[in-house]
Amino acid sequence: MLFACSKLHDRMPRRPRLELPGVPVHLVHRGVNRAATFLDSRDFARYRDELGESLAEGNIALHAYVLMGNHVHLLLTAPAPGALSRAMCRLGRRYVPWFNRRHGRTGTLWEGRFKSCLVDSERYFLNVHRYIELNPVRAAIAALPEDYPWSSAHASLGLANDALITPHDAYLALGVDRGSRTLAYRDWLFQPLSTEEHEAIRAHLQQERALGNARFQSMVARTLNRPVAVRRPGRPRAENSNAN
Repeated sequence: MLFACSKLHDRMPRRPRLELPGVPVHLVHRGVNRAATFLDSRDFARYRDELGESLAEGNIALHAYVLMGNHVHLLLTAPAPGALSRAMCRLGRRYVPWFNRRHGRTGTLWEGRFKSCLVDSERYFLNVHRYIELNPVRAAIAALPEDYPWSSAHASLGLANDALITPHDAYLALGVDRGSRTLAYRDWLFQPLSTEEHEAIRAHLQQERALGNARFQSMVARTLNRPVAVRRPGRPRAENSNAN
């Protein structure tokens, strides 16, 4: 099996993902056993192309992304529950066989189930946005976000157009035109992300909860009739994600 899609996971009961139409989602997908999922620029470019097509077929808007050597971060908005899972399944069916043929390998490439969490608008959304685009800097493989070629930072900073990107309202609200928005975002990008904010992003993603203020979490909990807040220490803890 080259890519595990929903039918495979149905063999073991899982809670449905937190999904609400029009609410952004932060998604991370890692290589199986943390193995490389991109070996050179041709792999990165092919994945980018397949990502764009797969999301477009599901009418899913991509707001920010970074493609790292063994994982990807995406910030997206889907129009309906299930649309994102179907898009990622399409993407896997297209990219994994191509990657395997090219590199003379067989078997799965990605962890079976990507991690995702809902993200509230405004500050929470922009925190995740910059968290994603700063990933190469945190990993010490780029001095500046724009030095790394495989992310949305170039579009966010007004340095290039990126056909994959649909700016979110929270980003558009940073300025009245492209110039003012990109300047405001550059200032925002390099404001320190506190340890608390950083850990909140990681915890909500690892536990697949709803990242936002209490009002947002209450709305999601009522709508989906399930807990959406991060479980605090003192109960069995989720495995450490080592997410970047």
